[in-house]
Amino acid sequence: MEHVRVEATGTGNYLDPRAYLGLLPSLSAELPPGARAFAADPDHYNFSGKRCVKDLVLDTLERGTTDGEDWLRLGFRHNCWKHEEDLSIRYIGLSSLAAVPAGWTGFGPVTLDEILPREQGCSHEIGFLAGSLTVLSRDLTATWTEADCPDK
Repeated sequence: MEHVRVEATGTGNYLDPRAYLGLLPSLSAELPPGARAFAADPDHYNFSGKRCVKDLVLDTLERGTTDGEDWLRLGFRHNCWKHEEDLSIRYIGLSSLAAVPAGWTGFGPVTLDEILPREQGCSHEIGFLAGSLTVLSRDLTATWTEADCPDK
């Protein structure tokens, strides 16, 4: 990630989105509308917020084409200790998808993410405990839906 810091330490990870959050007001005007709304959500980087992406787990990846335009949907499961909702992100006008490592299993929970404006729309890099995904698309739509936490 260019501005969000995610660094392994001897006891866990150091996560710091402050540099990105400082730039976000100026970046917002260049982001497509859906990406802007998702990135600017006040809970997005609030570690105690119900809609913080930290600790979500990727459980669905779907790709397709509608009306000649490629799309991708990533589904993230909640963590019952923190979240009350699952997250689905639909990317429209998909240009590329890159995973590190190249496999699709074992990423673990999300650490943090970063959305940046790009000529063709936006890039969305999602960091996980054991890898990352980077999506380039025309725009994205993030949708939160009620989760099935039995104790809530």
